Amino acid sequence: MQVTNEYLQNLRQEYKSATLDESDVDKNPITQFKKWFDHAVEAQIYEPNVMTLATADKSGRPDARIVLLKGVDDDGFRFYTNYLSAKGKELKRNPYAALVFFWPELERQVRVEGTVEKLDKETSEAYFNTRPVASQIGAIASPQSQVIPDRSFLEEKFEDLKAKSEDKAIVKPAHWGGYIVKPTRIEFWQGRRSRLHDRVNFEWIKNEWVRNRLAP
Repeated sequence: MQVTNEYLQNLRQEYKSATLDESDVDKNPITQFKKWFDHAVEAQIYEPNVMTLATADKSGRPDARIVLLKGVDDDGFRFYTNYLSAKGKELKRNPYAALVFFWPELERQVRVEGTVEKLDKETSEAYFNTRPVASQIGAIASPQSQVIPDRSFLEEKFEDLKAKSEDKAIVKPAHWGGYIVKPTRIEFWQGRRSRLHDRVNFEWIKNEWVRNRLAP
């Protein structure tokens, strides 16, 4: 098969699995998110906590990648990474981000926008200590987003750290930890027929969530 513009233009999917009405949505969007997330888990969607994280540099140029949601509560959405990575540097200069969850099997999407803060050291350490040892070593071995000569450079560094860490507790490196995205906007999207999708949007205005329906 050859990918052509014509082929792409004719790729279509009719969304028809569910509907979304304002009256069916919880007044607290975090509670609603958890309900949808539970549905994704029950549907056995592969890695339902996968999310796109979009940041921007100081010039406003956007950057996006996939990360994993590792916590959610009324304060916001949590993830962990290398603070010296591209995303870490961008968040230091411009502490705003957007998240996108997409569960195609349910024809659902959730979009989040908000401010970003680092989690405290104790919280990051507590999570780091729950990670598999190989993941702990990987967080130390990889100079994330930096240029490296080849794959063997990474593997050799990993094996060296692994040998030195045998029978020892691995300490979280200072350059690794968590962030929390504190939402100011959350949108729930349900695919519908004829591209007339349902969109219910929440915005944090004057210390309360304001809910509205958006045109698709």
